[in-house]
Amino acid sequence: MREESGATMIANANTLSRTKFGNLLHSDPGILTVPNEDEYPNRNSSASATSPAFNYDRNQMSPDSSPSNMSPWNVSTASPYIKSPWTRSSPLNPFDENFPANGLIGSLVREEGHIYSLAAVGDLLYTGSDSKNIRVWKNQKEFSGFKSNSGLVKAIVISGEKIFTGHQDGKIRVWRVSSKNSSVHRRAGTLPTLKDLIKSSMKPSNYVEVRRHRSALWIKHFDAISCLSLSEDQGLLYSGSWDKTLKVWRISDSKCLESVNAHDDAVNSVVAGFDGMVFTGSADGTVKVWRRELHGKGTKHFFLQTLLKQDSAVTALAVNPSSSVIYCGSSDGLVNFWEREKHLSHGGVLKGHKLAVLCLAAAGNLVFSGAADKTICVWRRDGGIHTCLSVLTGHTGPVKCLAVEEDLESTTDQRWIVYSGSLDKSVKVWRVSELAPDQQHMAAMQRQHVADSYASQVRLSTNTSFSFPGSGKKRH
Repeated sequence: MREESGATMIANANTLSRTKFGNLLHSDPGILTVPNEDEYPNRNSSASATSPAFNYDRNQMSPDSSPSNMSPWNVSTASPYIKSPWTRSSPLNPFDENFPANGLIGSLVREEGHIYSLAAVGDLLYTGSDSKNIRVWKNQKEFSGFKSNSGLVKAIVISGEKIFTGHQDGKIRVWRVSSKNSSVHRRAGTLPTLKDLIKSSMKPSNYVEVRRHRSALWIKHFDAISCLSLSEDQGLLYSGSWDKTLKVWRISDSKCLESVNAHDDAVNSVVAGFDGMVFTGSADGTVKVWRRELHGKGTKHFFLQTLLKQDSAVTALAVNPSSSVIYCGSSDGLVNFWEREKHLSHGGVLKGHKLAVLCLAAAGNLVFSGAADKTICVWRRDGGIHTCLSVLTGHTGPVKCLAVEEDLESTTDQRWIVYSGSLDKSVKVWRVSELAPDQQHMAAMQRQHVADSYASQVRLSTNTSFSFPGSGKKRH
């Protein structure tokens, strides 16, 4: 069964019509329906069982499970085509407003499609959905938007003034911001370009067999684009597809430089990493490493090693550039990681989700994992040890995509703005601090707060003086 990063989600048969559910199946052919998420087992990874792992008690109170940190999405009764506002939640922390707690600061809902892709750059947020629209948000307001000719926008990456979007129809579309009006985005082309398609089609040697009795040009994906990644310093764009290939594009002239038969099943994630390495994850259960090397006048990617081979599909990858750690999420709910300083040896497993991990993001010393169980786990890395700081809750559907930007307003500690897109058709915005206490510390603080409040009430009641009518005496 083919699975990809958006392939696992929960569907309620009572609320989805047969036609709509069929459309979801068509968009994500590897969809997994789970009747009860509490019955879903956390299967063990095929990675070393002796590797350090962290497992937390999901029943333990999280600072983000507090009602003060969860605002319901703002469902407008107006037309879905009217710009939807951002909504603010209550203060992040009920104990001390200066304490660097993690929590929800805003929610955006637009009833036009499930959110499948996000990209954040500066003060702009791009959102892609199955409505064919790419929305642009600035300063918590809808800023712009543009529409593609095909459906489902499965991936978005930004390089300067160019925006690349990967689509269900196997095409990569290129958009450019207008030099006269920054809110206007114009279609700049498609990868591969029409010129390259015509030129390539002239040579029979450029055709490869893609299915039985079917051939296609090697420069073109013939199935859905599932993921995109940029290597800014090399000026390269990487695309992964359900057609099992990894393709390499030169950004400057939109030329396809190379096509790699990377996996035995759909490529679900690709990320350009450190030391000229590129990582790919697939529904075949493997994570592979490719090294970029000089080859004649250009570059060529060679297979280096397989980091993981398991039964569960690999659904998401992320690289922390500051610490050179590669993270892998899979359909069994686990996050495996490998460390560059240990020659890419397996570092351990993070156990925080009941259902499939659908997306990952890394920034600073933090890594974020979003899953089909509707939650986002925030992990802090200290050396080789990862601690679960928070479980961000509030989405009512699987968390499909994540994007992270530095919080420039913070002057006291390292904080991040995290955007999460979900199949509940909403985008939520979170503020996360690297100095936030972990779950056990926060639970202890909450217990102490309750105890202090109770003690204060007892002292107040015992020290309050009152008198009985007619007695003329005061009781203490």
